[in-house]
Amino acid sequence: MLAERLTALTERVAALEAVAVDASPPAPTGDLPDPDAFWALHRLRSELAELGEADGGVMIVGTVAAGPSGGRAEWQQAFGTAALLESDWTSLADTVAALGQPVRLRLIQGLLAGRSTVAELVELDGVGTTGQIYHHLRQLVAAGWLQAAGRGRYEVPPHRLVPLLVTLGAARG
Repeated sequence: MLAERLTALTERVAALEAVAVDASPPAPTGDLPDPDAFWALHRLRSELAELGEADGGVMIVGTVAAGPSGGRAEWQQAFGTAALLESDWTSLADTVAALGQPVRLRLIQGLLAGRSTVAELVELDGVGTTGQIYHHLRQLVAAGWLQAAGRGRYEVPPHRLVPLLVTLGAARG
């Protein structure tokens, strides 16, 4: 029985590795390799060309499981490069800064893992006292990364889940 499970697992890993895509960014000019592997980028280029965005643009898109209810958070947004570069970035400082604290990141991670109350979050290693947790939660709520879900419960709003994960993924480099 164990040998069969190991064989099945090995086959599944091999299948996943066979379809894995090199995540390194392509060169900014010229043709992109394999339109099937870079389908989103090809589509973005096409859309930007139709809109006359000569400076290019970026897109955030994702679909992820959203909590124990089994629902999904699906989100996409595209930005033209020129509009992004010309906008007031200082207005984003509090939102970005709220994620720049290790305890806050740990609290968000705990919430995404299924914890939802301060009593559950205080059980996490290194997050501090109940008062300290409330302080961090207030900062995350004010920045829009979390919302109060009633009865002392907190959650990542579905519309912020994909941008949050994209931000963390981008920080990984």
